[in-house]
Amino acid sequence: MYRQGDILILPVPEEAVPRSVRDLPPAPRDGRGRMVLALGEATGHAHALSAPGTLLRVPDPLAPDHLHLPSGGRLVHEEHAAITLPKGWYRVIRQREYVPGAVRVVAD
Repeated sequence: MYRQGDILILPVPEEAVPRSVRDLPPAPRDGRGRMVLALGEATGHAHALSAPGTLLRVPDPLAPDHLHLPSGGRLVHEEHAAITLPKGWYRVIRQREYVPGAVRVVAD
């Protein structure tokens, strides 16, 4: 398991990735060609990877994303140490917080 700020990354076996997730279109990369796992609303900093791979994102912001890295990759963020991820599949979970009447992902 890996953590970088408000992002938790859990390795998952390929067979545990639901077919409904595998059939999703890949999330678009940003203007720098990166897969952005989370973008700081206030700072513009990003938890991002420039490696080959696919980020699969469901429309529900509280649901986990899935990340496939066929060659591994390096997760970077301007305020955290970089993390090297081995090749494989991952579940990406954003930290949540309770606000009166709702649950939301933590704003960076």
